[in-house]
Amino acid sequence: MKVLKKTLLLAAIGSSLFATAASAEQVNLTWQMWTGSEADTKGWQHLADMVTAKYPDIKVTLTTTGWVDYWTRLPVLAASGQLADIVSMQSLRMPNFYSLLEPLNDRIAADKFDVGAFTPSIIGGMSVDKQLYGLPYDVGPWVIYYNQDALEAAGIPLPKPGWTLAEFTDTAKKLTKDGKYGFGITPVNYSVLASAWGDKYVNNAGELDLTNPGAVAAADRLIGFAAKDKIAPLVPPSADVGTVVQGRFNSGNVAMYIDGPWSIIGMKDQAKFKIGLTTLPRAEGELSAVTAGSGFGIATTSKNKDAAWKAIQVLTSPEALQYLAEQGRALPARTASQSSWYKVAAKDITNGGEALDYSLAHSVPYVITNNWAAVENLFNQYFPPAFAGSADAKQTMESIQSLAQQ
Repeated sequence: MKVLKKTLLLAAIGSSLFATAASAEQVNLTWQMWTGSEADTKGWQHLADMVTAKYPDIKVTLTTTGWVDYWTRLPVLAASGQLADIVSMQSLRMPNFYSLLEPLNDRIAADKFDVGAFTPSIIGGMSVDKQLYGLPYDVGPWVIYYNQDALEAAGIPLPKPGWTLAEFTDTAKKLTKDGKYGFGITPVNYSVLASAWGDKYVNNAGELDLTNPGAVAAADRLIGFAAKDKIAPLVPPSADVGTVVQGRFNSGNVAMYIDGPWSIIGMKDQAKFKIGLTTLPRAEGELSAVTAGSGFGIATTSKNKDAAWKAIQVLTSPEALQYLAEQGRALPARTASQSSWYKVAAKDITNGGEALDYSLAHSVPYVITNNWAAVENLFNQYFPPAFAGSADAKQTMESIQSLAQQ
């Protein structure tokens, strides 16, 4: 009888140990992310390690590629069934790739996950048809960068957040002299400025609508900066025109241009003058500042979706975003963490925090179509000739609208 009891006890202990081992079975997740430097990669690896620190049974293996290669490879990986468990996604590309990602609304509701802690516009940007497909880690409104030294030398007051289109144009005209220009424009600034001015270029059905009166009026203003007011230099019809304009700003050839907070870190090392930020100029109404950002979703093909859900919550946690902010890596999507980024990345930028705070307080999701990359390519092709005066706004928008629908 004693032998039987001992045997049963050992069996029970063995069964318990087996159950414990099974419950703590290691889960290996893969995570694909873009990176621009070794420092970037180390930062992302730190976040991967944070997941394991919180969940010892989850290991995250990070794979990185350059920005351009990332988006080239993503559809190839999807087609071959080789997507990582965790897929990094930019809001502007979400309409193209959301079908690769697991919807998150049910998980958010079940876990009472607080999406209200994030800037609302980036939650909208990471959603399609009100379904969230990724948790955001950063957010960035487009703003005006200005050469503070140039403004002060011309006796021009530094622009305040909320300034108007008339004030902006007057400032740019005063800065245009001696072979230098007040403003540097790129064709893809069109949608950013049209949104700021309250002009719609996508209809309520989500379709491109560049020929409505408001959309054409916005194009006329943009074209007029170069063709009429002569406050902006001409640009080549190139996909890389943004780099050209940023280079002109860094060299002091243009005094203002449009960019996002993601450019601050690199720019401070290149520009030899004091940099300031202000908001996009508004029309008669309130500013509508479009934002973009990135985050992390769960691949529909993942075999470890529950573990991946735990992981992306850690990757976008207050602790993770605080770390990124302190590194100057990203303006956090969580509003409570944004002040830390200002102290590091924007500490030497005049009115940086004020401009970004104002823009975020007036932010809206960036409205785009599912063929937006093709639309922007057409912007880059057809706006430069219009800047040179060879086509008007109506002709330009009709051409782009027609070709974008083919």
